[in-house]
Amino acid sequence: MKEKSERYTHILKYTGLFGGVQGLSILVGIVRTKLVAVLLGTEGVGLASLFNSTIKLVSDSTNLGISISAVREISDAYEKNNAERLSHSIMLIRSWSMLTALFGMMVCLLASPLLNRWTFTWGDHTLHFVLLSPVVAMLAVTAGETAVLKGTRQLRSLATISVYNVIVSLIATVPLYYVWHVAAIVPALFLVGFLQMILTIGYSYRLYPLRLSFSRSLLGEGLGMVWLGIAFVIAGIMGSGADFAIRAFLNNVDSIDVVGLYSAGYVMTMTYAGMVFSAMDTEFFPRISGIPEVGEKLNDAVNSQIEICILLVSPMLVVFQTFLPILLPVLYTGKFMPALGMMQVMVIAMFIRAVKLPISYLPLARGDSRSYLLMEACYDVFVVIAVVYGFRMAGLTGTGYGIMAASVFDFLMLFFYMRWKYRYVMSATVYRYIGLHFPLILLSFAATFAPSSWIYWTTGILLSIISGAISLKILYTKTQIWEKVKSKLGKIWKK
Repeated sequence: MKEKSERYTHILKYTGLFGGVQGLSILVGIVRTKLVAVLLGTEGVGLASLFNSTIKLVSDSTNLGISISAVREISDAYEKNNAERLSHSIMLIRSWSMLTALFGMMVCLLASPLLNRWTFTWGDHTLHFVLLSPVVAMLAVTAGETAVLKGTRQLRSLATISVYNVIVSLIATVPLYYVWHVAAIVPALFLVGFLQMILTIGYSYRLYPLRLSFSRSLLGEGLGMVWLGIAFVIAGIMGSGADFAIRAFLNNVDSIDVVGLYSAGYVMTMTYAGMVFSAMDTEFFPRISGIPEVGEKLNDAVNSQIEICILLVSPMLVVFQTFLPILLPVLYTGKFMPALGMMQVMVIAMFIRAVKLPISYLPLARGDSRSYLLMEACYDVFVVIAVVYGFRMAGLTGTGYGIMAASVFDFLMLFFYMRWKYRYVMSATVYRYIGLHFPLILLSFAATFAPSSWIYWTTGILLSIISGAISLKILYTKTQIWEKVKSKLGKIWKK
């Protein structure tokens, strides 16, 4: 019990750290999103979304999966406290990152006419993609250095970088949009990519000074890491490709305004839940990568992460669901209200994501690229089909039902496959927490169909209080975080 309490406290601590960072990022992002929505409108938001998703597709296609496989490589050397091997691994990863940066930039440059043809049915945006090609290189360098910081557990540095990134994005882009409006989208994307790269390498180079080597023998050592990353590349291509296909479909069958509405609703819903999920990739993945074999210890780590996710995200989702009619026009503008129905359905998908996301890290932690690729491929195909079908049946709200259906499919697929492959067994505690919170999520969604606003607000606020009380009660009894807070407050009081 003491060990589990300590594990709960550890998870809660870093979830709180990165959740707090994400919360601050959201507050700053609210200002930026509001200003961008006002300055660019739905058309401008949709155009920026298309450029972003296309650049991400090129980046995921050319980075050789180093941002994932490098974390495992560095984490292993770091856990064994082998300073010489750690330094060598960092040099190896940086050298490969530089090569993938140049490769990605050249691919984007040469493929610009094709990207224009595939993305847009109006205008010629070839030059825009040419100008954005250096952003692909910047993303590769940033990803490599972020992997170095993750693998060496520089969690506070990563948190600080995240805060600075969102502040820099606000300060750097809003003036450009104010002066040049839609014409500033490409320069803004370039500037943000550059500043984020500078911030990341500033922290990373200070801790581990830059050393590069492009000798055949050194690069040959990284082939194992690269081959492992190839599956991640393919999965990244499929994931970005699925996102690209959905947005391109909406643009072609309807309009760029619908793309903007879909993008705003998707980002807003995902970002809110991301306050809890942000610690997964940064802290949870390196931690379970250090567990040497499948079995009880790995199961406990995954289940504990799911339990904390459910307890933290559930009250947030109920509150979010209740106040969406107010939040959406405040964070964007009244023009984005057609996305409300889609977002209300997606709240259910976010709860399912809280349960399945820790399970999905099992193949990554074990270096099982084939299983990871299989799971990603099945989900990406299903989500495109589900969203397209949902849009044809029920418009923008139907895309929310499509995403929810894809989340259910993904959860069931992961649940049974991981049980067979890694002997993963979901704990009774996880089932109990799902039984406590999922009905509240469903009731909050049902309240959106209430015949009067009085019933809607009363039900939503009551469910929010109940969900929050349940989570606080469990966290109070199962973690040491309250004792630590009291101890620190006591020391401050004595001073």
